[in-house]
Amino acid sequence: MSATVVDFEPRGAVLDAFRSRDGEVLVSGAAGTGKSVGLLYKLHLSMLKYDGARALVARKTHVSLTASTLVTLRRHVAAEALDAGLMKYFGGSGAEPAAYRYRNGSQIVVGGLDRPSRLLSTEYDLAMVDEATETTPEDLDTIITRLRHGRMPYQQLLMATNPAGPTHHLKARADSGRCRMLYSRHEDNPRMFSGGEWTDYGRTYLARLETLTGVRYQRMRHGLWVAAEGLVYPDWSPAVHVVDRLPEGSETWTRWWSVDFGFSNPMVVLFFAEDPDGRLWLYRQIYQTGVLVEDMARKIVKIVRKPDGTWREPRPRAVICDHDAEDRATLERHLGMGTTKAKKTISDGVQAMQSRLRPAADGKPRFFVVRGSLLERDPELVDAKKPTCFEDEIAEYVWPTDVKPDKREVPVKENDHAMDGARYMCAERDLGGRPRIRTLG
Repeated sequence: MSATVVDFEPRGAVLDAFRSRDGEVLVSGAAGTGKSVGLLYKLHLSMLKYDGARALVARKTHVSLTASTLVTLRRHVAAEALDAGLMKYFGGSGAEPAAYRYRNGSQIVVGGLDRPSRLLSTEYDLAMVDEATETTPEDLDTIITRLRHGRMPYQQLLMATNPAGPTHHLKARADSGRCRMLYSRHEDNPRMFSGGEWTDYGRTYLARLETLTGVRYQRMRHGLWVAAEGLVYPDWSPAVHVVDRLPEGSETWTRWWSVDFGFSNPMVVLFFAEDPDGRLWLYRQIYQTGVLVEDMARKIVKIVRKPDGTWREPRPRAVICDHDAEDRATLERHLGMGTTKAKKTISDGVQAMQSRLRPAADGKPRFFVVRGSLLERDPELVDAKKPTCFEDEIAEYVWPTDVKPDKREVPVKENDHAMDGARYMCAERDLGGRPRIRTLG
């Protein structure tokens, strides 16, 4: 049998991660520095080296894992081993989770932390969590309890991430000494920097990052753990407002849709359920560039209606839209439903949203987002390192820096498409009005 040669050169933070035997290692850095690829290589090469070893590759959600991290594993890390038959994919069963199984008895188990039962019922030598800022401390602590397989000389949790705010639990974990933080640079990625100079790909990629602004530029271009200054919604907290699923009984709750039109900019459709106490739950998001209104309408219809025309979920009480008359008419025609003009006054709409994010008398906010509610990430926005959903936007939605706090009325008009849609919804629900939806035709 001919040997299979894997050509990989770990550099910088990734090289330090290869050498490290610390119990927890976090590789943090700007976008495109090779963090995920490097850590996946460590897992892959460890499984080839140690017979019967077991590793875990996870992200917060199964959907995000399959759409990104596993693509990287298959195409850029394990392609030679797969072609040579040294490993093969097992799709999972009722008793075992999905995994890449190696000829020597090792395996890499794969899955989302939103489906933890089978995933975390076994033991591992290594675990790698991609985009670790999406996780909670409880997620990581649970994984650590499973690092006791004992087939390698050491057990280790590896994490890769772009930076978040300076108070994020990962930064605090590293600052407390519990986790070793390694900072990766673009020069660490041989695809971007080789032979002492930038590659064509590297120059193109960096030029794209240079078009970013604000906190996204600081994090994605320079890898800094910084917070946005002058946040419009400072009470927003993923730990509080992002939930795993709609509560039981939500099947009959009132539904609302909110639409912000766009083409070059994203067209955003937000689907809300309102519980009996008046709380809003954002349970589905469409966030897409380059789509015609009529095509978006067809997409919506396919989601909410069965082939025989019956509804899969309650009809919306209102479809709240931006004011563009032509787009509204097109949407109405292809949905077969009327729409309601959004209340476009910005200041009171922002205040309504702010109020919903704060704890009410019972200690709970009145606005939640269901984790994984985004149907799919727009690849063009991903490549451009721009927001792809509500959660991305709200963390960077800011007031102008040249306006005094007591004079602020209009936030910065950038990357605010889901913010507009959410504001329309809160204004419609909280600033008066009893809309009624009509069927056309």
